[in-house]
Amino acid sequence: MKTELFRTVSVLVFGCMLACNSVNSSSGLSSPVSEAVPTPNTTASVPAGHQAAVFAGGCFWGVEAVFENIKGVKDVKSGYSGGSAKTANYDAIGNGDTGHAEAVHVTFDPAQISYEQLLEVFFKVAHDPTELNRQGPDEGPQYRSAIFYVDEAQKKAVTSYIEKLGAAGVYKKTIVTQVVPLERFYEAEAYHQNYLPRNLDSPYIIYHDLPKLENLKKQFPTLYVKK
Repeated sequence: MKTELFRTVSVLVFGCMLACNSVNSSSGLSSPVSEAVPTPNTTASVPAGHQAAVFAGGCFWGVEAVFENIKGVKDVKSGYSGGSAKTANYDAIGNGDTGHAEAVHVTFDPAQISYEQLLEVFFKVAHDPTELNRQGPDEGPQYRSAIFYVDEAQKKAVTSYIEKLGAAGVYKKTIVTQVVPLERFYEAEAYHQNYLPRNLDSPYIIYHDLPKLENLKKQFPTLYVKK
């Protein structure tokens, strides 16, 4: 889970502040431990003329926020993918043995933005694809880099793009992103949805996620749309 490691970071950087899993008194969000485990919601429906993409790149708060602010993206949900319905909740995945990764389900309009462009943002802004089973302060297989493709066209696009990055030597280390078929996506608990804009004063958000949005603006100014 994010809690223990981030407590160390927050002491060093922000002083005595709440870790990201504690009660957020300003927003009225309760701790994940005290909230009842919800029935998993498999959000897989996509409106006509739109497509879906599922990405995992560490804590879903920041990844969700990045894709939320891209033109042509109509909806982003934080959730879990890679495991069963029984363990598709925040408390369970913290052990790192459920098979789930924190992921985001992106609904987009291919007439406005292509899947290849989403891949570019995912690899260059949303996360570091060379970190194995971790992102920043978050460690464990639930924070792994993964792309859950919905069809063979997406699989081909992903493998081709990763090969392109490797051939160009974009990263000094090896890309460790998993490329696996999407079986199910389970929507996360309500307090995780649209988390960043509701918690702008959170030390975790300030230190780890807001820089991603700044990077998005700089690297992809024509794609960035503040929402």
